[in-house]
Amino acid sequence: MSKRDFYEVLGVSRDASERDLKKAYKRLAMKFHPDRNPGDDESAVKFKEVKEAYEILTDPQKKAAYDQYGHAAFEQGGGGAGGFGGGGFGGGGADFGDIFGDVFGDIFGGGRRGGGGGFRPQRGSDLRYNMELTLEEAVRGCDKEIEIPTLVDCEVCDGSGAKKGSQPQTCGTCHGHGQVQMRQGFFAVQQACPTCGGKGSIIKDPCNSCHGEGRKQKTKSLHVKIPAGVDTGDRIRLSGEGEAGEHGAPAGDLYVQVNIKDHAIFERDGNNLRCEVPISFGLAALGGDVEVPTLDGRLNLKVPEETQTGRMFRLRGKGVKGVRGGPIGDLIVKLVVETPVKLDADQKELLRQLEESFGGETGNKHKPKSDGFFKGVKKFFDDLTS
Repeated sequence: MSKRDFYEVLGVSRDASERDLKKAYKRLAMKFHPDRNPGDDESAVKFKEVKEAYEILTDPQKKAAYDQYGHAAFEQGGGGAGGFGGGGFGGGGADFGDIFGDVFGDIFGGGRRGGGGGFRPQRGSDLRYNMELTLEEAVRGCDKEIEIPTLVDCEVCDGSGAKKGSQPQTCGTCHGHGQVQMRQGFFAVQQACPTCGGKGSIIKDPCNSCHGEGRKQKTKSLHVKIPAGVDTGDRIRLSGEGEAGEHGAPAGDLYVQVNIKDHAIFERDGNNLRCEVPISFGLAALGGDVEVPTLDGRLNLKVPEETQTGRMFRLRGKGVKGVRGGPIGDLIVKLVVETPVKLDADQKELLRQLEESFGGETGNKHKPKSDGFFKGVKKFFDDLTS
């Protein structure tokens, strides 16, 4: 077997993604496949070389060993990789038909065979459950009971699909492979067996309860523990709680997708919380104390005199402790000065007197933002007409 660098064999960089590796492998496997190059020993050697490179570089553990020790990691008695010796990978006669089906099965619609050449039942589908939580539930954690409509193993036949006391029989057409091979020119195309539909077996005496399917529809009740600190977009994986696999194959997983409902007071921003607190005109001008809500209760916030609307205050450690750990977030309080409404005649007169007291040559010192704004507006129009 050639000792060329595996990355060079596939024509990819050392930081190539799995997708790039697969793309390069498909292209080269198609080019050097023996069915396209009958009688060409050199192409057969290159095909094996490409296959070996792909198998090593797409296995994280093998790739790490190769990146550190090179080919010595896979030689007999070799190298510091430990546990990767024993004659190397890819040497010895490759099953070209099987490899070709594995690589291009998604193109031609063929299923994948098991490692021993026999049919491997398909694992059950994963399921998703959308769960809405209140902010309080998400921050503190909680327990939820949910109901999932799913496929479960038939209790009568234990998922086999065959009547109790009988067993599925190996398909005589594909001999349990679930696939048949058809030649189209220089291509060897694998397709699902037309007799068994790709299952590799035939049920001659089906179960009366599931009618040979091996699975039945059922609504399943589950207990879900929601950890403290989850946020919208987080997923909780319940292993083996998805759909049952075909004919006794492992079940899929259930993913609980978390979404946090809008809160009447708080808005979550990562591990921080934000809220707006209205204050009166008098409190903003004169200063004082205002009561601020937190998830743990109420706090008094000291408002400095001459506070402008929109001013932010940070209350340390009054936010959320994230589900992945780290420090507790903060509560960001935004003060909003509220304009008084529904004034009676006396109140309006008092405000007029107050407004008049702000006028004259000294009025601008009471309203620095307004003064700066209108000076800017005047300069803008003066520049337009000059």
